[in-house]
Amino acid sequence: MTEHLAAPARGLQVTRLRWRWSRRPLSPEHRRLLWFAASVESLLVAAVILWFQGGRGWGLDAWAYWSVDPVHPYSQTVGSYGAFLYGPPVAQVFAVLGQLPWPVFLVGWTSLLIGVYAWMTGRYALVLLGLFPPAILELINGNIHLLLAAAVALGFRYPWTWTLVLLTKVTPGVGLLWFAVRREWRSLLVALGATALVAGVSFLLAPWMWREWIDLLIAESGKPLAPKAIPIPLMLRLPVAALVVVWGARTDRPWTVAVAAWLAIPAMWWYSSVMLLAVIPIRRWQRAQQGTSTAPDPTVPHPAVVPG
Repeated sequence: MTEHLAAPARGLQVTRLRWRWSRRPLSPEHRRLLWFAASVESLLVAAVILWFQGGRGWGLDAWAYWSVDPVHPYSQTVGSYGAFLYGPPVAQVFAVLGQLPWPVFLVGWTSLLIGVYAWMTGRYALVLLGLFPPAILELINGNIHLLLAAAVALGFRYPWTWTLVLLTKVTPGVGLLWFAVRREWRSLLVALGATALVAGVSFLLAPWMWREWIDLLIAESGKPLAPKAIPIPLMLRLPVAALVVVWGARTDRPWTVAVAAWLAIPAMWWYSSVMLLAVIPIRRWQRAQQGTSTAPDPTVPHPAVVPG
């Protein structure tokens, strides 16, 4: 009888030891090995991506930003090389930055994207480059998805960052339903007011650009999906995105805003999934907030020792 009871007890003890071992932090040697492996994998992924791009090199999307026509920026369509599709305020900013030499602009732009990526992913930055190929492809192409992800994450604290979302990809602004559902009217007003202010100044500087941009958006909305984009129409994804963010707002799941913004992207390229990285800082802040709210206040006596 004792032997039969001892066997499960030994099994339970081994299970506890394994659980404790799995929670043990990595040693410096193992951590360095992991980072080295991730670095090698990242370089291999970058080489494969560049090879599939036909050797066109670094900064495919960044080139469109740098080379934007400062007077008539909307002369090309979605998917064509050098096409610029964002709002006039963004075109006006890049028209100024386009005065820089191309190598200087590319280095500065890539450095900005790397900094944003490192801020969002923290200590997992290098590992994710190897395990999540869209991240390194985004850095190679130089698109703005990482900046949009940062704007979505920061939007909970600084709602004016939604201006970048609304004046570039536009439809990921469905994430603002979070504020409407939760009746956070001040945050919603700040987001929309900041966007209106920037748009108003831009319109005063170049009213014709706004007409051309709206005409472009209308023309592109009736065209088939761009080549190489994920073949799921926006008209199917947008209602799903709205449902996701409404559900998240009602159940206190802020990470759903990042998911909804990604689902609502106008043209869903496979590397646009880097917008999901916004979940990392959102969850980090949420855990910190929950830890702060549950921590005991040292200035308040414990109920057991409150004087009678």
